Amino acid sequence: MRAVNREHRYWFAARRRGWGWGLPTAWQGWLVMLCALGAIAAATLRLLPDHPIALQLVVLGVVGVLILVCYWKGEPPGWRWGDSN
Repeated sequence: MRAVNREHRYWFAARRRGWGWGLPTAWQGWLVMLCALGAIAAATLRLLPDHPIALQLVVLGVVGVLILVCYWKGEPPGWRWGDSN
């Protein structure tokens, strides 16, 4: 059996300026982003206006999972100061 050499591709690109990640660069990243936005939208429709604290906790959890996925599948984060040209 021959090993398949797959090109390593990040789902999220590092930002050009600042720290963190920008928009997704692969379809998997877009899927993760859409799922996160869908989860926040569904929680908003379900929890507001009666449970604003619960909504804040859900949003915090979704953003936390999104950050973990970005760490796992994104370019290594670090401070970037833009093009040096």
